Amino acid sequence: MPSRLIIGTQWGDEGKGKITDMLAQDADLVVRFQGGNNAGHTIVIGEKTFKLHLVPSGILRENVVSVIGNGLVIDPEVLLGELGGLKKLGIKMGKLAISDRAHVIMPYHKTIDGLEEESKGSLAAGTTRRGIGPCYADKASRFGMRFCDLIDPAELERKLAAAYPAKKAYIEALGGKMEYSMEQILEAYSGHGKALAPHVCDTSVLINEALDSGKNVLFEGAQGVHLDIDHGIYPHCTSSATVTGGCCTGAGVAPSRINKVIGVVKAYTSRVGTGPFPTELSDSTGEHIGTVGKEFGTTTGRKRRVGWLDLVMLRYSIRLCGIDSVILTKADVLCGLPEVSVCTHYSFEGSDVHDFPASMRKLERCKPVYHALRGWPKLTQKEWKKAAADGRAGLHPNLAAYVIFIEANLGIPVEILSYGPGRDENIHLC
Repeated sequence: MPSRLIIGTQWGDEGKGKITDMLAQDADLVVRFQGGNNAGHTIVIGEKTFKLHLVPSGILRENVVSVIGNGLVIDPEVLLGELGGLKKLGIKMGKLAISDRAHVIMPYHKTIDGLEEESKGSLAAGTTRRGIGPCYADKASRFGMRFCDLIDPAELERKLAAAYPAKKAYIEALGGKMEYSMEQILEAYSGHGKALAPHVCDTSVLINEALDSGKNVLFEGAQGVHLDIDHGIYPHCTSSATVTGGCCTGAGVAPSRINKVIGVVKAYTSRVGTGPFPTELSDSTGEHIGTVGKEFGTTTGRKRRVGWLDLVMLRYSIRLCGIDSVILTKADVLCGLPEVSVCTHYSFEGSDVHDFPASMRKLERCKPVYHALRGWPKLTQKEWKKAAADGRAGLHPNLAAYVIFIEANLGIPVEILSYGPGRDENIHLC
């Protein structure tokens, strides 16, 4: 299939990095289309673990062209550090392409991010304070800097001369201090531009020419649907469009170029940051799932909140994104539990709620309504591998019932079940 899009259906952390790396084995291009280094994708290959933040997950495939699309906001220092780290590990990378229209995170964006979070009180989004939101804000207000500016020293100086006084005044108004002079920023970022210039191009042209020639293109999202700036749990969300439509604008492709949309679903729900979480478990079961699942943020190391699977969230994601099939991850984490619950809908002031609310005040008062299923036992690696060889027929009956229940309620198939972090730890169900 020429083009596939991988979407996180929950609050991120679904295991998209592993899935992208797995599907990239037959891809020519892997394209990341939004977010910044507030995202983190963990990939395990043999005994090695790789944590990526800006570089697309296809970078670990030697023959893949990895594309950073125009929809990203990029900290060039972080990107250079990530690339350097991969080279030190001996990774033979394919070509890297960076959109000339992608926006640049400047040092003052990170300062502003922290100051604004402090000022918001209970409305704080729980950001990573890496400058993502303020950079997107400058993009929307047409006051940002793009990679085509970063690699043009004269234009970088002209734009920085206009931005610097305004940002300095804003930081001071928030009670902070501008930590760098304009000359220091210009010198550092001119160097970053020079180092990254060989990778900068019109990536929309690159992607569309690849599709025109019949090459396989894999689009990779960061975060998840419920952190989308329009459709997520606003204001406790990210600053970019994480849904299918965000791929079109963030990669520079028409909707008709996307042939298949794959939703990645964690077998339970997790998230970092603030905001309502209807199925959150604040008991020993939640602690158990978080411990077994190693639920700590790839980017921040923050402990993730965990809860039961929420079908209200998933149905919403499927409707928004046109998801064709699901890949279910971390089913192994739930092994050994006597009972596993799934939220089918919410209850709000005596009424059933089947659609995800926009109001955070309403959402925080919604109570999950659960359907309980029997748990499945712990399996050895040998038993999982045998199940993988047998496909759907190899699943334990209770795990099979869990998968069937999800499929029946979502109306789309679960095509792959992932039972571990390894590249090959998957069961193909259809």
